[in-house]
Amino acid sequence: MLNIEIDKKSGFCFGVVKAISKAEEELAKGEVLYCLGDIVHNEQEVERLTKMGMITIDHEQFAQLHNAKVLLRAHGEPPSTYQIAKENKLTLIDASCPVVLKLQSRIKNSYETSTKDNTQIVIYGHHGHAEIKGLVGQTDEKAIVIENETELDKVDFSKNIRLFSQTTKSLDGFNHLVNTISELTKNKTNFEYSDTICRQVANRIPNITTFAQQNDIVVFVSGKKSSNGRVLYEHAKSINPNSYLVSNENEIAGLHLDLTKKIGICGATSTPLWQMEKVRNKLIELSDNFSK
Repeated sequence: MLNIEIDKKSGFCFGVVKAISKAEEELAKGEVLYCLGDIVHNEQEVERLTKMGMITIDHEQFAQLHNAKVLLRAHGEPPSTYQIAKENKLTLIDASCPVVLKLQSRIKNSYETSTKDNTQIVIYGHHGHAEIKGLVGQTDEKAIVIENETELDKVDFSKNIRLFSQTTKSLDGFNHLVNTISELTKNKTNFEYSDTICRQVANRIPNITTFAQQNDIVVFVSGKKSSNGRVLYEHAKSINPNSYLVSNENEIAGLHLDLTKKIGICGATSTPLWQMEKVRNKLIELSDNFSK
């Protein structure tokens, strides 16, 4: 008999749940609703909401829009987005995650005082990520973004440093970066850092560790654009080498999994439960076909 388990602690975080709920609530009114960027980094969930009537636009299209209703996703937006909305008489449905908004405020306050003490604002995050654009926007685009230690040459170590992190980055990676910068600034300049990683993400690491250990095979379901998905999948893979990343149920057949083994299905904070259930159902279908 096929032994499959879906991780009960995987799936949407509260920030994504809030954004999806707001989108569904607005779409239920039957009005035109635009969304600035993919509402979540999950292609199938975006497609589901598109079929309900949501129209996804980019920032260039947003700037040309007038007298319309636009949803801002959980990732947060820079001040320029709100200014354009005001000028173009756009109604904003702001679904920015409270954790991200708090981080934006902290970075903005730090930036405003940074010129007084010769301090650089450095953000540990993924270049071009939606959240990062919103964070950098709080600093008049002057914050330095680094993805890893190989980019530390962007930082001027003769100046003071204040380090923040994108909310979905790896906690281990952040702590390692803190240790490296601490050594490089020791007895030279002032270094301050704030652990701004969302615990909805960070706390999933120990859960994924246990889940990967309890199953012979791990199928991790995530959208290709998900930053959080990459972090969690790579961790699962480090614990259980028999871990596989899929973005939808159609990719299962190509993995040629041993269906006699115990299989665990889990996902990112941007992965809906229904998508993990589709993967489970596909595995059951493959097993039934094999046994015939």
